[in-house]
Amino acid sequence: MVTLVQLRVIDAVRRHGSVTAAAEELHYTQPSISHHVSRLEAQTGATLLQRVGRGIRLTEAGLLLADRAAEIIGRVDSAAAELSTLTGLHAGRVRLAGFGSVMSSLVPRAVSLLARRHPGLELGLADMHPEDGLRQLRAGHVDVAVIFRYDDMAPEDAGVRLTHLLDDSHFLLTTGGGTSLADHSDGPWIAGCERCRNHLVEICEQAGFSPRLAHTTDDMVVIQSLVAAGVGVTTIPGLALRAHRNPAITATRLGVPPRRIHAATYGAPPDPPATAALVAALVEAAAALSAG
Repeated sequence: MVTLVQLRVIDAVRRHGSVTAAAEELHYTQPSISHHVSRLEAQTGATLLQRVGRGIRLTEAGLLLADRAAEIIGRVDSAAAELSTLTGLHAGRVRLAGFGSVMSSLVPRAVSLLARRHPGLELGLADMHPEDGLRQLRAGHVDVAVIFRYDDMAPEDAGVRLTHLLDDSHFLLTTGGGTSLADHSDGPWIAGCERCRNHLVEICEQAGFSPRLAHTTDDMVVIQSLVAAGVGVTTIPGLALRAHRNPAITATRLGVPPRRIHAATYGAPPDPPATAALVAALVEAAAALSAG
């Protein structure tokens, strides 16, 4: 029978790519790690590790087992955190993943509310793209993922539940001059990374042109600085402007559909008390932000 200890071992070996590093993380000896792997191989009938020069690598079977191990470990750790809150929110922990602009605007307000109401609750925060946040949510590594969606996006996978927080408008950033996307069809544009720039490209194409992407950055402060320096124009979500606004730029609200900001949780309802408290704080903080 495969044990949780063995799953933690194969997960650590996968993440570190080293028996030595896995032993250090788990506070085991190297022979102990090797013993657990050997037992796993005997129980599963599959070769999990291969020697490559002085190092090791996981086989296809090892990678498959390590992927499942990460999901199981995340769920077990999440369950332990949930159990610690059943007698009240005086202890325990809750973990949130959110993307850049929401982490610098909405989340701090929610964190402040949560800390005042439940001072004994331990909160963990991680800044990551929504796709990564949802992946961490499904694996049980976070309890809430704050994500954004557009109306034409496919629904989330079964098990992901969304609580709408607010709608976030988009703005055109310039140093003056034209106030529509088409006014800048011949000029240089500033865009995010490949998976972050899709919306910018789409709305420009809907306006009748393909933007010339001359500069790339995901940092919203850098984006505004580049626009202020006159090297290009771009679009930016309203939450990013709330967090920081360069006085040298002109921001014009665009008449395109907003992105919808949601708090995503996973699994059948109801949420654990700590998770529910965090979602409630996010909802309240979003209402205050929208009214402000």
